[in-house]
Amino acid sequence: MSSPRKPRLIGLNHVAIEVGDIGEALEFYERIFEFTLRNRFETMAWIDLGDQFIALSASSPLPPDADRHFGLVVDSKEETRRAMAAAGVDALAGRGLRFRDPWGNQVEIVDYRDVQFTKSSAVLAGMGIEDVAKTEEALDELRGKGLIDED
Repeated sequence: MSSPRKPRLIGLNHVAIEVGDIGEALEFYERIFEFTLRNRFETMAWIDLGDQFIALSASSPLPPDADRHFGLVVDSKEETRRAMAAAGVDALAGRGLRFRDPWGNQVEIVDYRDVQFTKSSAVLAGMGIEDVAKTEEALDELRGKGLIDED
């Protein structure tokens, strides 16, 4: 008897993060990022990321952890750095661009051009994002996994 087929992981639909207050969280993230709010209730809010989303959940967040984090892909890491500075949000020491929100969630900022993560041209167009060509290093990662079609 053969074992049943295991489902294959193919992506993330959303990430849920705990915040102390939905209104305060939306104000905080809006100081740094441009985004579309999908929906909002007293204890939950959903921020669209094209074909994915982030769920904000009002609760008693866990204490900050040194390594636990999530990564957000942006269309410009340098614009994010400037927006963080303008919002009074300090970058964390170390490699890359990271910060903590007021509830201790550690956020890593990743430039779309630099990573193998990709969105279809239709999704990018629907998000109003243009001219975000991948770096050769990111393209090499995609090629190495057979994930891009270069006809």
